[in-house]
Amino acid sequence: MGKKSGRTAKAAPSKSAGVKAADGEIPVVGGREACPCGSGRRYKACHGREAAAAAHQQAAEVTANKRPYEGLPGEADIVAMRELVPAATAPLKLAGEHAGRTVTLATVLPMAAPAVHRDTGEIMLALQTLATSGDPDRDLADALLRALDSEPGTVVDSAAPSPEGPRLRDLLDTSAEGLDITVHEDFSFWIIDGADVSPEAQLSLEHANAAAYPTKKLESVPSAYWTRIREKGHLRWVMPHEEEKLMDALARLHAAKQSNLGEGTRYVGAFRACGLVVPVWDLPKEMEAAEIEKPAAEFAERLAKALADDSQLSNEERRARAGLVSRQVTLR
Repeated sequence: MGKKSGRTAKAAPSKSAGVKAADGEIPVVGGREACPCGSGRRYKACHGREAAAAAHQQAAEVTANKRPYEGLPGEADIVAMRELVPAATAPLKLAGEHAGRTVTLATVLPMAAPAVHRDTGEIMLALQTLATSGDPDRDLADALLRALDSEPGTVVDSAAPSPEGPRLRDLLDTSAEGLDITVHEDFSFWIIDGADVSPEAQLSLEHANAAAYPTKKLESVPSAYWTRIREKGHLRWVMPHEEEKLMDALARLHAAKQSNLGEGTRYVGAFRACGLVVPVWDLPKEMEAAEIEKPAAEFAERLAKALADDSQLSNEERRARAGLVSRQVTLR
């Protein structure tokens, strides 16, 4: 799609790398070797402690960031675009020095590129990419900044962001209440209207389209997506509620036999993605997205009442909750 980004990833520490000390640069050596600062102690007990502490702090920050998209407009829909939806786009408004500019958030881009700066000047930022730092919010910000710095026609490479770099929330106008998602039937949004497409690019597009499964976003409730995979229908609903409270509410409904969405449907469990719980229902294979709109809205009303119930769970509800939790898995 274009040339590669000129910015490269920071290299991992090597024997020639250094840590700053009062008497100058201290080279990184083996942990059991004498520290080059001349203290007489092993490196791991001297200046190596600083490097280890910094690495530990970075790991702790990533672990603590269980909801990497919390605070962004449309958090639940961003998670859906990352985990559930094959082909979709949404505009993002930038803030700060790029205020007034809009970039396009996409589920995935050709060659799984994290971002592209198209010949038209449009910048597209992808959610479904290979993780580099363990902090997807920071990965997105780094890819976006490198795309903004690049020339039109550039495909941005994957790279590890600086641990001190900004997160996406630092670059966006977060005043919007939601995300204006467009779910596409295929990946034709990769192609600029009127552009010549090479045989290789056309083949890549055909392969991507063949792997995409029908998906539609419901209109009656937020962040719920109907899909059909191998002739089987599903509803997958990303919910932003606090997990323990949500599981209590789902248990109340399940124990009362109110967790399904009508005849032929079945609540089958939930998975956890980016810190949010995603309940899943099996649907009759002939049920279309429009047919689940009303049942989903009715379920939302039941769920709201269950979420507002602060009483202790009954024995039956506790058993239902244990069963639901046992079927819950974490994607990442």
